Amino acid sequence: MCGICGVVDIRERRPIDRGLVLRMSESIHHRGPDEHGTHFEPGVGLGHRRLSIIDVATGQQPLHNEDGSVVIVYNGEIYNYQSLIPELVALGHVFRTQSDTEVIVHAWEAWGERCVERFRGMFAFALWDRNRQTLFLARDRLGVKPLFYAFLDDGHVVFGSELKALLAHPGVRRELDPRAVEEYFALGYIADPRTIFAGVGKLPPAHTLVIRRGEKPCEPREYWDVRFRQDAAVDEVEACEELRARLVESVRLRMISEVPLGAFLSGGVDSSIVVATMAGLSSEPVNTCSIAFADPAFDESRYAQAVAERYRTRHNVETVESDDFDLVDTLAALYDEPFADSSAIPTYRVCQLARKHVTVALSGDGGDESFGGYRRYRLHLMEERLRAAVPLAIRKPVFGLLGRAYPKLDWAPRVLRGKTTFEGMARTSLEAYFHSVSILRAPMRGRLFSDSLRRALDGYDAFEVFDRHAARAGTQDALSLIQYLDLHTYLVGDINTKVDRASMAHSLEVREPLMDHPLVEWLATLPSSLKVRGNEGKYLLKKAGEPLLPGDVLYRPKMGFAVPLARWFRGPLRERVRSALLGEALAATGWFNRGYLSELVDKHQSGQRDYSAPIWTLLMFEAFLRAAQGSVAIDRKARVA
Repeated sequence: MCGICGVVDIRERRPIDRGLVLRMSESIHHRGPDEHGTHFEPGVGLGHRRLSIIDVATGQQPLHNEDGSVVIVYNGEIYNYQSLIPELVALGHVFRTQSDTEVIVHAWEAWGERCVERFRGMFAFALWDRNRQTLFLARDRLGVKPLFYAFLDDGHVVFGSELKALLAHPGVRRELDPRAVEEYFALGYIADPRTIFAGVGKLPPAHTLVIRRGEKPCEPREYWDVRFRQDAAVDEVEACEELRARLVESVRLRMISEVPLGAFLSGGVDSSIVVATMAGLSSEPVNTCSIAFADPAFDESRYAQAVAERYRTRHNVETVESDDFDLVDTLAALYDEPFADSSAIPTYRVCQLARKHVTVALSGDGGDESFGGYRRYRLHLMEERLRAAVPLAIRKPVFGLLGRAYPKLDWAPRVLRGKTTFEGMARTSLEAYFHSVSILRAPMRGRLFSDSLRRALDGYDAFEVFDRHAARAGTQDALSLIQYLDLHTYLVGDINTKVDRASMAHSLEVREPLMDHPLVEWLATLPSSLKVRGNEGKYLLKKAGEPLLPGDVLYRPKMGFAVPLARWFRGPLRERVRSALLGEALAATGWFNRGYLSELVDKHQSGQRDYSAPIWTLLMFEAFLRAAQGSVAIDRKARVA
């Protein structure tokens, strides 16, 4: 795993400032502390930080082809690289390393832009072809690895693995994008291709970008998308057998490493099945890592311990205290833009633990999206049956009234918390799902945002992110549609972002067998009844896991990687919350209504309401502002223009 950065002059061949590229590279030192490399030629400067995993002896970067006309900086792993080498050798290419990096270089020469279609893995890379005067940027299908880029007014394009690499360049615009602010407060992250800065973009997953010197840059091109066809003629027994075989193949590919390897083991279904599969493929005990929580309401370490004992793993556990909230400012600097998933705290800690023992760790990420594991999926399907029975013309006024009138009973048993369901019933299916996953729903954002921010938004609503993806989903199946949405939004913007930054902060490579794109494609052909059946999510994965895991691991209620925010904000972080939400950083933007901020704090701290998620979202935005103000000059006027 590595970090990449670069500056390319796409107008002329002006010399690139070597010191600038070195500063950009140094800003992402944590992504690759083992080695550092650069490449310079007229109009091109590339930087690379290496975390040595495969071909440790000869896989240094930047890496060139035989005559030096093609050069690459690359972050990730191509898991099928060994099978591509003989094919490329047969085409006349000469290899001087045994690295997956060199496979990309020769694949570009052989197949051009379509080379990415041959790769199975997680990757983000930048390739410069001197003969074609072309810069080629690419990102993997499911967005596991990040890639940021910006076109500058002086004719340069800059790119990097993290925003901080771009912000080391003085020509990158620092104005905040109001639309990104709207997306952040709705979703808790900023959806691709947008970033918090108006002048910087993320290359979307499964996209490439071709930039030819002297030509106007093209738009990114999509080279892959998952299609939920549900046309596989397979029964449950056959599906279980095939799933187990596919998991073995995916895990086996991700166990290729020249450095110590292990796995995260939370005690949940996904990570437990990954560990069980690894144990079946390894002659040595698997290294496993778990975080235990001092608060029993959030602790599932006993389930992880049961799996570890069953497979005799080398199990490493550390307990995180209930008040592990010292990472707020660390996370703000780590993510470079606002990021509101509070499970980033335990994720950071488990990566910190894992790096003490291994350099590569396999995880269970991606299982909920492809197998139908989220509780919200089951609730959405229940609501869909009701929506199908009552026309929208009736539902909208009746349930809209009930939603407005029914109190928000955060303290009550779940069966009595009907407000969200009523609000969802008054909407279309797509609107209801967006409403259900929003952190601050539209009425709350309406009260939070000032007139100046609403003017800057000019009618933009984060719902447009979902609307855009839904238009391309190609399915009318209720579960398939929201799975498609999550694969393109939540998985990329939240889960993958969280894991990439937390792991790379500790120079740890994380691999995700459940995001193997052939596996994702196959699962999309299966009927929804094999994913959610009644009140059971991940139905097929659990059935396939029955020979491997005990029932109390497979069929217990899902806990998730949660932290006790509500208690923190009424107790040890009480004053921090008040000073942050009502302090100078948020006020100086002119974007938030102080009266509503006071209401959120007062009602939460008095116990009237549970506003822990909105408060955390605001707390992380405030921490981002302070971090940004300390390192870059942000144009206040541009913020509200």
